[in-house]
Amino acid sequence: MEEDAWNDLIGISADPPDRRDKCEQCKRPVVVCWCPALPQPAISVASQIVILQHPAEEKRSLRTALMLQLGLEPGKCVVYKGKRFPNQKNQKELEGIFNSEQTLLLYPSKDSVPLEEIDRSKGPYTLILIDGTWPQAKAIYASSPVLHRLKQVKLIAVGISDYIIRTQPTEGCLSTLETAAQCLAVLECQPELRQSLVRPLHTLCKYQLDNGAVEHQSKEFLMKNNQYPKPIGKRLSRLLNYSNTVCGAVPLGIEQET
Repeated sequence: MEEDAWNDLIGISADPPDRRDKCEQCKRPVVVCWCPALPQPAISVASQIVILQHPAEEKRSLRTALMLQLGLEPGKCVVYKGKRFPNQKNQKELEGIFNSEQTLLLYPSKDSVPLEEIDRSKGPYTLILIDGTWPQAKAIYASSPVLHRLKQVKLIAVGISDYIIRTQPTEGCLSTLETAAQCLAVLECQPELRQSLVRPLHTLCKYQLDNGAVEHQSKEFLMKNNQYPKPIGKRLSRLLNYSNTVCGAVPLGIEQET
């Protein structure tokens, strides 16, 4: 009997089996796959989106950059990972992008201009987005001097994020998908692009809410309504002040914090 027990024990795989079938595209369990909500066929645009992604974003189960990649035609959204750019893995690929006069960086600096005011007749443009929380985005920008010399733009009147299952610092913070979709709607002069590209996000949120997730308000909303449960830290206070004084309508365009 002991021998049989030992044989059963050594026959157990070191890696537990994945009991749920996963979608080949989004890598989520098939029962909560959002791929049916993707644009069919994938959307063709003249502009290109380049995402500089902090490595921590790849570990998030609810990240949205993949939705953008799958929603656009191949090659229209490319993702590079790192904490500073360029780096050894992507220097050759990014060199041409950083040196092009058609490249724009979405970043809410004092020198950034509204994307809506860019001369679209001089396009198509390549738009760079930084994918990470606000502290991560600031760190990437600070450690990547090449980004400082790019023409910087911001979004105005972005509205409230539809990504209601994640907490955002301020009312104007959008997910990476929403930010890119809004930018493309402006650059391509096609307002309907945002709704088409964001549809998978709506599907994702519905799945999560139907299975126990709760709708989140922004930290800014909670503080305005005396509902924020913690003391306001220096970092959050600086972010709120910076957003409202420098960026006007809080056009951060930075992925929300968890």
